[in-house]
Amino acid sequence: MNLDSALKDAYLRNHPADAARTLESMSDRRLRGQLGDVTADALVASLELLAESRAAAVFRRLDREQQRGVLEFASPRLALVLLATLEEAERADVLKALPASARKDLQRLQDFGEGTAGRLMDRPYDTIHSDMTIAEALEVLRRSGTRRTRSLYVVDRNNVLVGKVDMQSMAMADESQRLGDMLENLEGSVLATAPRTEVVEQLEKYRVDSLPVVDVNGRLMGVVRYQRLMDAIESVATADMQRMVGASADERALSTAMFSVRRRLPWLHINLLTAFLAAAVVGFFENLIAQFTALAVLLPVVAGQSGNAGSQALAVTMRGLALREIGIREWRQVLAKEVMVGLVDGAALAITCGLSVFLWSKSLGLAIVIAVAMVMSMVAAGISGALVPIVLTRVGQDPATASSIILTTVTDVAGFISFLGTATLLAAWL
Repeated sequence: MNLDSALKDAYLRNHPADAARTLESMSDRRLRGQLGDVTADALVASLELLAESRAAAVFRRLDREQQRGVLEFASPRLALVLLATLEEAERADVLKALPASARKDLQRLQDFGEGTAGRLMDRPYDTIHSDMTIAEALEVLRRSGTRRTRSLYVVDRNNVLVGKVDMQSMAMADESQRLGDMLENLEGSVLATAPRTEVVEQLEKYRVDSLPVVDVNGRLMGVVRYQRLMDAIESVATADMQRMVGASADERALSTAMFSVRRRLPWLHINLLTAFLAAAVVGFFENLIAQFTALAVLLPVVAGQSGNAGSQALAVTMRGLALREIGIREWRQVLAKEVMVGLVDGAALAITCGLSVFLWSKSLGLAIVIAVAMVMSMVAAGISGALVPIVLTRVGQDPATASSIILTTVTDVAGFISFLGTATLLAAWL
C-alpha cells in the first residue's frame, strides 16, 4: 500500500462522518478514481452514514473485489440495500465470492420482509460469552472496532441470549471478573421476523438504547441500535403521513413525476367523488341558502372545525393502533372518550362562535343555529375519527391508506347537514 492509499484509509477509518460528507459532495466521475485503492473495511463506516441512494452510487463505482469486501463488513441493512443495486447476474457473482458464512447470512436476511427487525438489525460485534472475563470481552470489542456501545449482549455457549452487561459497570469492575456475575435482566427483545411496529412499541415501552434480535430459540442474531429505532419511528410516521393524504408510502421527494402521478391520481379521483357527495348535500339546501345568504358565509366555519376535530381524533386513534396501546376490542372506550371530548369542545366552541356570530349579524336565531350545529358536528367528528381507523383495521385494511379521505367526507357531510338542517328547522328565527 502506498502513502496515498494509507492516508485515505486512515481518513476513512478515523473520520467516517467527515469522509461521508466528502463522498456526498464528490462527483460521480471522480469517485472511481479516488476510491480505487482504498480497502473495503475502511470504507464501510462512511457508507453507513450516507443516504441509501448515495451509498448505492458509491458502491456501484467500486471494483468487484471492493464490493465483495464491503458486503462482508457492512451491516445487514446496508448490505441488502447495496445488493439491490446490482443486476441479478452481478449479485450472484458477488455473493459467490463471499465467505460461506457471510453469503448464507445475507441470503437468509433477504428472506426477511421489508421493515422487519431482521432488516433493521446490525450484526453482533462478535460472540461475547457469559464465561468470559471482562478483559477478554474488552479485547473482543477492540478487535471488532465497535464504538458508542452502552450495552453488551451476552450469550451462553449455545449462542442463546442470557442477559446484558452495562459498559460503564464493566469499566469500573475488576478485569478478572466473569461477565456471568454481572448480568442484568433484558429489557425487551424482538424476533427477527417482528414488524417494525413492534420494534417501535418496544422502544416506547422500555426506553432502551438498543434491542437484541433473536430467533425462535432465543439465539442472538443481531442488535437494533438506537439510531435504527429512530429511523424506524421516522419511517413509520412519514409513511403513514403520506398514505393518509393519498400519496404512496414508497414515493420520495425525488421520485419521477409520472411515478408520483400514478400513485396519487387514483386517490384524487376518489376524493373528487367524495367532494361531489358533499356538494350534493349543500345543493339539497339550495333554496334555504338563497333565502339566507349568511348561511353560505358561515358554512365553511362549521365544516372546518369539524374537519380539524376529526383529524385530531384520527391521529390519536391511529397512533394507539400503531403502538398497540389499543386494539379493536377497545372501540367502545375509544368511542366514549371521543364523544365526551366532542361534547365538551363543541359546547365551548358553540359559546364562542355563537357570541361572535350574534355580534356580527345581530341575529339571535343565526347564533343559535351555528351553536347547535357546532356541538353536533364536533360530536360527529369525534365519532368518525375514532371509528374509521378501527373499522378499517377490523376489515383487514391499512387504516393509514384511506382514513383521511373517508374522514374528510364524513366531517364535511356531517357539518353541512348539522348546520343547514338546524337552519331549516329554525328558519322562522333567522
